[in-house]
Amino acid sequence: MSKLTDLPKRILIGRALHSNKLGETLLPKRIALPVFASDPLSSVAYAPGEVLLVLSVAGVSAYHFSPWIAVAVVVLMFTVVASYRQNVHAYPSGGGDYEVANTNLGPKAGLTVASALLVDYVLTVAVSISSGIENLGSAIPFVVENKTTCAIAVIVLLTLMNLRGVKESGKLFAIPTYVFVGGVFVMIGWGAIRGLFMGETMKAPTADYTIHAEHQGLAGFALVFLLLRAFSSGCAALTGVEAISNGVPAFRKPKSKNAATTLALMGGLAVTMFCGIIALAMVTKVRMAEHPATDLLRNGTPVGEDYTQNPVISQVAEAVFGNGSFLFIVLAAATALVLFLAANTAYNGFPLLGSILAQDRYLPRQLHTRGDRLAFSNGIVLLAAAAVILVYIYGADSTKLIQLYIVGVFVSFTLSQIGMVRHWNRHLLAETDPAKRRHMIRSRAINAFGAFFTGLVLVVVLLTKFTHGAWVALLGMVIFYATMTAIRKHYDRVAEEIAAADEPGDETVRPSRVHSIVLVSKVHKPTLRALAYAKLMRSDTLEALTISVDAAETKALREEWSRRGIDVPLKVLDSPYREITRPIIDYVKRLRKESPRDVVSVYIPEYVVGHWYEHLLHNQSALRLKGRLLFTPGVMVTSVPWQLDSSEAAKLRARKRAEWSAPGAVRRGPVTEPKKEKAATKK
Repeated sequence: MSKLTDLPKRILIGRALHSNKLGETLLPKRIALPVFASDPLSSVAYAPGEVLLVLSVAGVSAYHFSPWIAVAVVVLMFTVVASYRQNVHAYPSGGGDYEVANTNLGPKAGLTVASALLVDYVLTVAVSISSGIENLGSAIPFVVENKTTCAIAVIVLLTLMNLRGVKESGKLFAIPTYVFVGGVFVMIGWGAIRGLFMGETMKAPTADYTIHAEHQGLAGFALVFLLLRAFSSGCAALTGVEAISNGVPAFRKPKSKNAATTLALMGGLAVTMFCGIIALAMVTKVRMAEHPATDLLRNGTPVGEDYTQNPVISQVAEAVFGNGSFLFIVLAAATALVLFLAANTAYNGFPLLGSILAQDRYLPRQLHTRGDRLAFSNGIVLLAAAAVILVYIYGADSTKLIQLYIVGVFVSFTLSQIGMVRHWNRHLLAETDPAKRRHMIRSRAINAFGAFFTGLVLVVVLLTKFTHGAWVALLGMVIFYATMTAIRKHYDRVAEEIAAADEPGDETVRPSRVHSIVLVSKVHKPTLRALAYAKLMRSDTLEALTISVDAAETKALREEWSRRGIDVPLKVLDSPYREITRPIIDYVKRLRKESPRDVVSVYIPEYVVGHWYEHLLHNQSALRLKGRLLFTPGVMVTSVPWQLDSSEAAKLRARKRAEWSAPGAVRRGPVTEPKKEKAATKK
C-alpha cells in the first residue's frame, strides 16, 4: 500500500523535507503579508457590497449613510490592529487569542476562543471560495451552473498547494495578492484623477437603476437597527486579522517585530482600499439590492430572475477603467483569484491553532504532527473536509454563508483583549521601572479600548445577524467546545490511569508464572520459528494450541507432530461451530481464572507480505484474535513474523528509493532546530 500511495503523494505534494529544513520554510514579511493577510485584504471585494445590500432595504436614500459606516469600520480596524500589535509582542509563541485567553482568563475562556476561531477559519474558506466562484461565474457560465462542484474542486486544489508547504504556497499566492492590491490602488487613484482633476463623470452600469425599498421612511429604532446591521456586515473586512498573531512562529526573526509590521501594513492597505471603493461606489452611483430580481428596477420594471448582480468592485472598475479594458480585465481576474487565495489565511491559522490545541490535549495528538513538507498536514486536511461539507450544504452560496460569518472572530477579539488587560495588570504589580510601567499603561489602555469596542460590535453582530444564520456559527462553537472538552477529559483520565505511583504497585510485581501458548494451524516454517522463539523465552509452561474444525486435518496435524518428534505438547480444542477465535479466548480466560497471578503469553505466527492485495489473503484470523486478546487482562500477545519472498522483493525495491521511510514511521512536531542539531553533531 505504501508503494502505491507514495508516488502519487510525491507528485502532488513533493518530496519529504528533513526536519532541519524547518528554518528554510519561515516567511519574510513580503511573503507573510499575502499568506496571513489575504483574507482581510480580499474582503474589500465583498464587504462594501454587503454594506450597500443592507442599506438598500430602505432604498437609495439610505446610501448616504455608507461613508459613516465606513468610518466606523476604519476606527474598528485601527483599534483591532493596534490591540493585536500588543498581542504579538506579549505572546510570540503562536497561541494568539487562545493563548492570551487561556493564560489570563482561564481554560474555559481559552477553549471558547479556540472554538470561535476554528469555526471562523472554516467559514473563511467556505465564504472566500464561494465568493470567488460567483465572481468567476459572472464571466464563465459553466462555473455558476456547477458552482458547488467547482467550489469543492478549488478547495481540493488549495489543500494540495498548502500541503506542499507554507513557503511554497506563499510564493504562489503573493503575485495575485499584490496584483489585486495594486489594481485596487490604481483604480482608486485613476478614479480620483478623473473625478477631481479632469472633471469627468463616471457611471456604474447600474447608475440609472432604481431600488424598490422594502421598508420606506425608516426612522427611530428601525433606522438605527438597519445601520447597525449594515455596520456588522461591513465588519467582514476585519476577518483574518487574528491569523497573524496565531502565525508568529512562521515569521523570520525577529518574529514579533516582523509580525507587528505586517499587521500595520495589512491594516493600512485594507482600510485604504475599503474606503476608496465605498467612495467610488458613491460617486459612480452603484446600485445593489438584497433581492435584485424584484427590488432592482430598470426603467421602472424589475430586472427579473435572469439578471446577474455584479459585485461593487466590478461595477466600480467598469466605471473607472471602462468595460472590457485591459485594466478592468486584469483587476477582475485578480479579484476572482485573490478571493480563492484568501482562504489561505485559514489554511495557515487553523493547522497552527490545531497543533497548539493538540499539544494541550484538547484535540487528537495527530494534529500536532508535521507532515512530509513540514506543514501540519492533518490540520490542513481536517479544515478542507469541514469547508467542503459547509459548501455542499449551503450550495456555495456566499450570501447565505456570509450570515454565519464574523460572530466567531469577534468572540475571539473581545476575550483576547480582556485577557490582555489582565496580562498588563498582572505585570504592573511587579514592575518598578517607570519607563516600562508607562509602556505597559499605554498598552493596557489600547487593549481596554479594543475590548470595549469589539465587545460592543459583538453584541451588535449577535443582535443583527442571529436570525439570519449566526445561530449556526454559535452552534458550531458549542459543538467544538463540547468535543474538545470531552477529548481533554479522555486524555486526562487516561494519563491519571496509567501514571506510575510513587509506591510500587501490582504493575511492578513479577508474575508467579508465565504460561506460553503457540498457536498452530499446521506444521510449517512459521510454526517451527514460533516454537523455537517461545522456547527461548524460558516460560514456566509451554504448549502448542490448535483448533479442530476439520477432523481429517486435525488427525494429519497430530501425525505430523508425532513424526517430527516435536517436544512441545500439542493441545487440541474442538470447535463444533467452526469458530477459531472464541475457543482460544475462552481457553485463555480459563487459564487466567484458574491462576490469576499467572501471565499468559500467546505467540502468533504471521506472514509478512509485500503487496497490498496479499494482506486480504493472509493474517485475517490473527488480526481478529489479537483484537480480542487486547481486551483480556494478564495476556501478552507476540507476533512472530515470517517474511515471504514478496516482502523481500518489496524491501529491495524500497531501498532503491532515495529517501525511503519505513511504513508506519511517525513524525512529530515541533522539529529540532537546525543549529542545535549541528552542535550536537560536532560534539
